This record gives sequence, structure tokens and C-alpha cells, in this order.
Amino acid sequence: MSSRDEQLKLAQTALQAGRFAEGLAHVEAVLSDEAADGEALYMAAVACRYLKRFEDASGYLQRLHAAMPEYGRAWQEEGHLSLARGDEQAALAAFAQATRFNSALEASWREQARLAGQLGRSDEAAAAQAQLDRLRRLPRELVAVTNHFHEGRLLRAEEICRHHLRQKPRDVEGMRLLARIGVELGVLDDAEFLLETAVTFEPENIQLRLDFIDVLRRKQKFERACEEAEALYARDPDNALFQSRLAIESMQAGEYERAFELFDKVLEKLPRDHSTLTSKGHALKTMGKQDDAVASYRAAFAARPDHGDAYYALANLKTYRFTDAEIEAMRMQSARSDLAFMDRVHIAFALGKALEDRGEYEASFTHYDEGNALKRAQTRYSAKGMTDELTRQKAFATRDLFEKHAGTGHDAPDPIFILGLPRAGSTLLEQILASHSQIDGTLELPDILALAHRLRGRKAGAPLYPANLHDLDADDFAKFGQQFIENTRIHRQGAPFFIDKMPNNFRHIGLIHLILPNAKIIDARRAPMDCCFSGFKQLFAQGQEFTYGLHEIGRYYADYVDLMDHWDKVLPGKVLRVQHEDVLDDLEGQTRRMLEYLEVPFEEQCLSFHKTDRAVRTASSEQVRQPINRKGQGAWKPFEPWLDPLKDALGDLA
Repeated sequence: MSSRDEQLKLAQTALQAGRFAEGLAHVEAVLSDEAADGEALYMAAVACRYLKRFEDASGYLQRLHAAMPEYGRAWQEEGHLSLARGDEQAALAAFAQATRFNSALEASWREQARLAGQLGRSDEAAAAQAQLDRLRRLPRELVAVTNHFHEGRLLRAEEICRHHLRQKPRDVEGMRLLARIGVELGVLDDAEFLLETAVTFEPENIQLRLDFIDVLRRKQKFERACEEAEALYARDPDNALFQSRLAIESMQAGEYERAFELFDKVLEKLPRDHSTLTSKGHALKTMGKQDDAVASYRAAFAARPDHGDAYYALANLKTYRFTDAEIEAMRMQSARSDLAFMDRVHIAFALGKALEDRGEYEASFTHYDEGNALKRAQTRYSAKGMTDELTRQKAFATRDLFEKHAGTGHDAPDPIFILGLPRAGSTLLEQILASHSQIDGTLELPDILALAHRLRGRKAGAPLYPANLHDLDADDFAKFGQQFIENTRIHRQGAPFFIDKMPNNFRHIGLIHLILPNAKIIDARRAPMDCCFSGFKQLFAQGQEFTYGLHEIGRYYADYVDLMDHWDKVLPGKVLRVQHEDVLDDLEGQTRRMLEYLEVPFEEQCLSFHKTDRAVRTASSEQVRQPINRKGQGAWKPFEPWLDPLKDALGDLA
């Protein structure tokens, strides 16, 4: 047992025995080595409250909120401290915040019900009592699962939940919780199966249906998600939640007019609903209606000033310039200790962009670095783990493997894979090619990554893939290729060829070649410092965890170049490399080169890509609606004093 663990165990024993000064001494020893240790800060706050050292308790809690803004128990302790000081209003607000971050905190629900009742807020009291009653009805194992889930102990939560379901296999709440864990771990196939089964057991359970729709959307099964949302809406067409959910699913399915109609219905009843205003802004942005999107985003943070998502959405337009008043408002929100985690992350990235646009580079970098540090602490990404994964591709996806399986797979020539790193110019290439009459643009499709995930097997730390590519036969490869073509058909508009722009597919070029030997593959590559720093500045909706650190993204870029060199050796001529800077220098020449590789005739409209009327959902959506320009080139140079970790990770590539 480490010295830290031993001190914390001694502290816990002392606190449970009522020896609060002794317990405090143990945790202070831990905090002298690590001032932001969350467990030690929590115990220190509890000890000081019992010792009636309220100011010290408050100080420890402020530090804890800064280190772990969404730690529900910290807010519950804030509530207890406010009660000890006689401030019932503050206590009620703190207990409410606690259950927002952890719905398994029984004491917080109980105190909310009691305090809201005493303060004459009967509706709030009744709602809190209903949640308390629900929690008390749950099997204790599922309360524990909920608590572990909210506190980030996903594997422990999964272990308890699976044990419970072995005893009660038809417990729909257990199935729902296991599905939520699956979503967090990226196991979407299992989550979909669990929720679809649970819905058949309990079709009237609205939360199950909402969770099921969410997983379908994550899997890009937009048509099915829309059908499920439509069924909910049909139950009660005046329900604002059902209207909003159907609007979002309609937008994802490309039914934008329906989405706008439904968003407007919600806003007729709830004109200041920040979530709906933000979602409507996203839809408007996707359709190229930038002025209307800006107005919707600004209305969202006018309605809720700490709504970081709306601030970041404006920054993510890449073309918006924040006003002095908006920058000051973001700074005020950022200074709050009780700002929710993702609001803090969004505002950090938005401030980074706002100050970069003003040439305040050191302050800008500070905010970008803060946002990335928060996200990095939240993720489970390991740079070494990624290097090991890509090294396995080189070890097992060999020339011998491809010679052994020559002529296998599904023979469809339809797919065009554009891959590489995010922020490397892939959206520009897609927009150029999707302007061609024979090529459909689609999305960053998850199908290849999902197949690779299935092939890995279930044993953590012992992946079967890619070694098991040697064990599969021609029928397997043909089946996987045919499934890819069938499953992606929903995203196509009828052209003979279509683009899959998932950048991370570069990790699986060997698998792609085996299942779809006639597919075309384009490596979208950008100068390393430009590409990596652009990724560092970008807050991604999901995935791409390697971007949340300068060392991490530099190492990832170096590993990517190394793996692409391997693919060039074992599959010579398979991949067309398109350098972003070459496209900027010679748009027509590079466009003709790509079309020749794809074996389709040149069409003039490919050079007018910015006029193409299609929905674009990536971070570059506004940039590809402008004529080609060099605004992003060299954007890292003003930040060079702070980029040594990136240069070191890139090595000779920098």
C-alpha cells in the first residue's frame, strides 16, 4: 500500500470514529504532497465541518470544486456545510447541484425534499421526494452501480451490474445502466442490443426509449432513430421533450425542414430554452445559414449565461469574432467555482479562439491549454497504448497476409475512404469530390472502426485483432465487405461512388483492403505543426482523445506517418497521398490527380466546391463554403514559445 493510500485509510478510520483532528492531520499529510488530491480534499472538508472550522472547510471545498467540478459528493458536502452555517437557501442549491452530478446521492435528495418543503417550494419538494422514493425502490446493487458510474469507476460499475443481471436477467433498469456503461466504454453494439431488448420488456418506459434513440444516433442509424422518435412524438405531439427529440433526429436524418418546424414549436412554448436554441443553431450552421445560426447561439447564452456549448459553437464557426462584452461574460463565467465541467471546457476553448483572433497569443494559449488539460484528465487515452496498437498493425498486416488473401473480399468499387488526421484538410477534399456528379459525400462513418472493435474480442488488454486476420477466410472477408456496403447505403444519395471520411480509418487500411479490395483510399495529409496545433485548438464532439495534449498529438502524428509508410510498403500504390499545401498551391492540378486516381472524368464544378449545396457536419463546415484560402497556414507560429512538447514529440518531422 502506498504512503498516500495508507494515510487516507488512517484518516477514514479516524473520521468514522469521530477523531476529526486526527483524521485531518492524516489528509493534510497527503495534501502536502499533492494539493489537488480529490479524496483528501473531500475528507479535509468533512473533518473541518465537524470541527466547526467552517472557513477552512469552505476553502477545501473550493479547491475540490476546482479540481473535480462534477464530483457530486463535494456538492453534497457543500450542502451539509451550508446547513451547519444556517444558510438553507445555499444548502438547497448545493444539494440540487449534487444530484445533478450524481443521482445516487440519497442524502441530497432527502435534504432537497425537506428544505424545499420548508421554503414553500412544494413542486420541487415533490419532485425530490419522487426521486428519493425511486432510489429507495432500486436494488442496492444498482444504486452502487449508479454511484460508481457517476464517479468514473466504469469497470467496477460494469462488474456489479453484470453480476446483478445474472441474478435478474429481465431487470430493465439494470439493462439500461449496463447500456450506459457500454456507451461510455464505446461498446455501442452491446448497448443497442441491451436497450432494444429492454424496450421489448417494458415498452412504456420513456427513459429506456430515449436512451435507445441516443444509441441509435451514436451508431449513425439515423432513419431508425427517427422512427423511434416519431413513435414517441405520436404518443403526445404537444410534449416539448418529444418535439425536441424528434427535431434532433430529423436533423440527423437530413430532414431539416421538419427539424426547424419542430424546433420552432418548442420555442413557441419555451422561447428561452437554451438547449433548443443551441440545437437549432447547429442545424442552421449545417445548412450554411450562418447569420441565423449566430443569432440562435447568441440567444442561447442570453437565456443561460453559463451555457458554454453556445459560446463554443460560435467559436467553432471559425469565422465569428466575439465582442468585448461576450469575452468579458465568458471570463466572468470561467471565474465561477461552481461552473459545470463541460461548460468550463467549452468556455476555455471559446476564450482561446476569441483571444487568438485578437492577437493575444499568450492568454489564448493559456485557455486552450486549460481546456485540453480538463479533457485530458477526463479521458482514458494512453499515447503508449496507441503506439502499441499501431505497432501490432505493422507486425500482423504484412505483405504475406495480403498475398495469401489476394482476390478475396467484396468486389464493390463504390467506397472512397478519405483518412488521416482530423484538421488535415479532409473536409476540403470531400467537398471537392462530392461536387462531382458521380460521387456522394456522406459522413465520418463508424462502420470500419466498429468492425475492428468486434474483431478485437472482449478480453481487455488481450486484443485478438489484427492477429486474427490471418485466421479469417475468403467468406469472412466477403461477408464483412458486403455488410459495409449494405449498412452504409442509407447515407448515399444514388451516385455510383461515395465517401467515408472517418479519419481514424488509417489504422485499418489492411482490413479495408481485405474486405473491399476495389475501394479507393486517399490519405489527406497536412504539414505536421499546422495539423497538430489545429487539432489541439479543436474541441471534438466525441473521440479524438489524442488531441488533448501537445505531446499526445505529436506522438500520434509521428505514429500515423510511420504506419502510412508501412501501408505503402506492403500495399504499394493502394493509397493516394494528397498534401493539403499542394491543394492550396494548385487546386485544379490536385483535383485532376484525385479524379484520375478515382477513374472518373474531370468536372468543372469540383473547382467551385464552395458553391456546392450540401450539409456539412464537421468543424470545417464554414471554411469549405468559402473559396480556397491560406488562413490556417502557419497559425501555430505565434504560439511557438509554448509548443516545445509538440516539437519534441514530432522529432524530425517538426
